[in-house]
Amino acid sequence: MEETDLLKAFAQAFRTPDLRNKLLFTLAIMALFRLGSFIPAPGVSYKNVQACIASNNQSILDMVNLFSGGGLLQLSIFALGIMPYITSSIIMQLMRVAVPRLEELHKEGQAGQTKITQYSRYLTIGLAVLQSAVVVTMANTGQMFPGCGLDVIPESTPWVNLLIVLAMTAGTGLIMWLGELITEKGVGNGMSLLIFTSITASFPSQMISLAGGNNGALNFSLMMLLILAITLAVTFVELSQRRIPVQYAKRMVGRRLYGGSTTYIPLKINQSGVIPVIFASSLLQLPVLAAQFAPTASWSIWLQQHFIVNQGPWYMLTYALLILFFAFFYTSITFNPDEVADNMKKYGGFIPGIRAGKPTADYLRYVMNRLTTAGSIYLAVVALIPVLAIKAMGVSNTMAFGGTTLMIMVGVGLQTVREIDSQLQQRHYEGFLQ
Repeated sequence: MEETDLLKAFAQAFRTPDLRNKLLFTLAIMALFRLGSFIPAPGVSYKNVQACIASNNQSILDMVNLFSGGGLLQLSIFALGIMPYITSSIIMQLMRVAVPRLEELHKEGQAGQTKITQYSRYLTIGLAVLQSAVVVTMANTGQMFPGCGLDVIPESTPWVNLLIVLAMTAGTGLIMWLGELITEKGVGNGMSLLIFTSITASFPSQMISLAGGNNGALNFSLMMLLILAITLAVTFVELSQRRIPVQYAKRMVGRRLYGGSTTYIPLKINQSGVIPVIFASSLLQLPVLAAQFAPTASWSIWLQQHFIVNQGPWYMLTYALLILFFAFFYTSITFNPDEVADNMKKYGGFIPGIRAGKPTADYLRYVMNRLTTAGSIYLAVVALIPVLAIKAMGVSNTMAFGGTTLMIMVGVGLQTVREIDSQLQQRHYEGFLQ
């Protein structure tokens, strides 16, 4: 699509009243989310926090801080960001396999899904209380800013600490509500857009830092080429799909003849999107945080050497295996070949050359497994290439250029543009994508 056509499509989106309102509402919520990342929690010394941040180039909490838009190290009311909700989603997805009641609720449709969402909200608040207590403890003991002798919480009494925990927990609840508002009244998936906002907020400062370091011009140029290559690769794969042809036999219902049409089932190469990368990154932070509570233990020292200070082979291998696992796991719970085959059989549909019923389900499962294998390998490779490139350049503090963040940015951006495009096409306008 030419640039002029793209600009015309954007202009048309803002000229459409209801779509313009949705876009402006989404942008307003994203701006509010960024504003909350700079408001310090009650009892926190903003001056001391800024001094400690300036004296520390790198932190074990860089990834968590990135997902919170920088709010974690600021000890703001939005310090936890979207991480409790992500962790809650992971737990609920895993529990669907282990708890039959949750699987029954999932099959009940909208009513059951509403109940599961309610459970996820409760779990998110519980995790927020736990994680905020950990953050306050690390701030009081100096583990959040190693080497900084300033007290970020000058009057660290139990009541002040409790107030900070309540403020951060309330901030998490507000973020969760803002994300749901975007999903309901805005454009795109609210939680994904808030993560996108958090990541992109740190991009300008890290680009400046990269350009100002050793071999800055060369590293900056190489990083821009790498970002461009990953953007093209993610866009190509996310738009690729395997189309399974389906034919529907003609059938009489009353006096009317139905069916006789030919359609297809679109199966994406990467059916799970960026979810496996987000889940893998979140889980990799758990042992890193756990190591801070026993810094002198042998297992803690091993974790610090292989997962914190030097993201070496063990870190990359664990990261890749987690991505592969979550790609297959998430695809298995979002695409049910047996259910698809039963629905096709119910309405008289069949795949040419494949018998209806169980053979159709087996065929769909076979195709989906092959696609997921390719998709999961693609996710792991794209996620690890920037890590290897950053190590080869010998630069640090470039968390925003990691494979996780780049894939999330491109994936969420592409998903949002496709939703705007579909809404434009529903209104008989020319969309972004052709």
